Amino acid sequence: MSSQQPTDEPVYADRVYRSSMGVVSGVLLLALTAWLCGDAVIRGSGNTPWIALAVALCVVPLIVAFTIRPAVFANDDRLRVRNPFRIIELPWAAVDAVRAGYSAEVLAEGSKYQLWAVPVSLRERKKANRQQVRHSAHDRRDPGASADPGARARTAPSEPMRASADRIVDDLQALAESRASRPGAQGSVRVRWSYEIIAPALAGALILIVLVATG
Repeated sequence: MSSQQPTDEPVYADRVYRSSMGVVSGVLLLALTAWLCGDAVIRGSGNTPWIALAVALCVVPLIVAFTIRPAVFANDDRLRVRNPFRIIELPWAAVDAVRAGYSAEVLAEGSKYQLWAVPVSLRERKKANRQQVRHSAHDRRDPGASADPGARARTAPSEPMRASADRIVDDLQALAESRASRPGAQGSVRVRWSYEIIAPALAGALILIVLVATG
């Protein structure tokens, strides 16, 4: 009879990162699709209801894939990236770097995987950089305030000003560096295609092509 060996390392729940604007946009697009296709099914004649159903079957999975579905899950052992059509599981030991340029991405085992759930806003980044420059200029003009801990606490933020995508990437990079040596963080990258999204979208597209061709 085997017994599981206890571990002294704490295990924490997943940290979840996703785009709130993407989720809101997805819900609105789904509502619009339901209204338009539902109206065509109820009021349409001939092949119109069937075409509307085929459009819904094709479009709904794509809306979900690109708006609501993308998410990044990070725990002490691994990073799980849920993109529109793939799920990538990356043990921390396999992660080479997490970075944000024009998009957020993770490098592992010679491959690059985009983090769809962490959109990079160049406008937000420029705004954060301008605020940081203004803050640095204020410190240079008033060195006494920088030397006084109380004044610095009242005038300066608790952490450096960063765009949200850059902060998330910094968090993930810190996790990769600090957790890579854990026993549970070893292994290779695993990639799985999301057929639950791909199959209905393709089926709807094929049905739509047949209906239009024969209509």
